[in-house]
Amino acid sequence: MFKNKVAVITGGAKGIGKAIADAFKEAGAIVCVIDVIPGDHFVGNIGKKEVLEQFAKEVIENHGHIDYLINNAPPLMKGIDECSYEKFECALSVGVTAPFYLSKLFKPYFNDGGSIINISSSRDRMSMPQTESYTAAKGAISALTHAMAMSFAGKVRVNSISPGWIDTNGIEYTGADAIQQPVGRVGNPSDIANMVLYLCSDKAGFISGENICIDGGMTKQMIYHGDNSWKLNM
Repeated sequence: MFKNKVAVITGGAKGIGKAIADAFKEAGAIVCVIDVIPGDHFVGNIGKKEVLEQFAKEVIENHGHIDYLINNAPPLMKGIDECSYEKFECALSVGVTAPFYLSKLFKPYFNDGGSIINISSSRDRMSMPQTESYTAAKGAISALTHAMAMSFAGKVRVNSISPGWIDTNGIEYTGADAIQQPVGRVGNPSDIANMVLYLCSDKAGFISGENICIDGGMTKQMIYHGDNSWKLNM
């Protein structure tokens, strides 16, 4: 299904992005990665307009078109107490502006039946203190998804995925860390990569403008002090 398809992935050198890149490669796709981490891929900061333009130009010069764009690179996480104006803008540049601008740059070059997948976060609907820059970017990318789904209608489907707790270090979590997810475990990068490939496949041909939360059911679980052995320590 993905043989010789061209998949572009931001932040694809480690973690969830690498799992997505590896899954596409195993399925036969041609994978183009951009990341700030040095490696055998395009190295650059997607928060910079000129870097996005140079990357998109190189992809099109090498392949002539793309089939899938996976906007995965994570923004900076800083809270209201220590996040400066500049750092907040940087988070939005990486987390929102870059996905928008890359989608715009690649718009004329998508094959019919293409897909854009934006990686959001379950933080687009729930929060911890001192996470404003990251949470704002992830909330914005979820909204950008359904807007772009309308603008790309008829040629490219646009969806987003909101991961919950995904371990990228191979740690085996047990006890409360595991059971706070109703499925009984912390997620792993393949949980997200599998959904990305599904949403890019013809099997998901009737899905567009949607956000899918992959968090083991954690955001659906109501928690009250004293219920089901949950206790709030003050």
